[in-house]
Amino acid sequence: MVARFAAKPDRVEDVKRILSKLVDPTRAEDGCIAYELLQNKREPTDFTFVEEWTGEAALMEHLATEHIKDCKAQIFEHLERESDIRVYEVVR
Repeated sequence: MVARFAAKPDRVEDVKRILSKLVDPTRAEDGCIAYELLQNKREPTDFTFVEEWTGEAALMEHLATEHIKDCKAQIFEHLERESDIRVYEVVR
């Protein structure tokens, strides 16, 4: 999964703080293989999570956690636009 967030220019630090709180609890979840938060060096308002899960069930459990619910409740006022969330699968 790839999840992108565009912070309002004056809210970059707020968005970074809110999203950073997700990293440790998410990495501790069953089914989490990888969970990285990236900030674009050339456009600091651009944040991206790159995630890998053992399967769809693990991802759905992640999206239902309290830390994700808390993030959703806090972040939207700080964003320039709605987040862009895409779920991919490996092409073999």
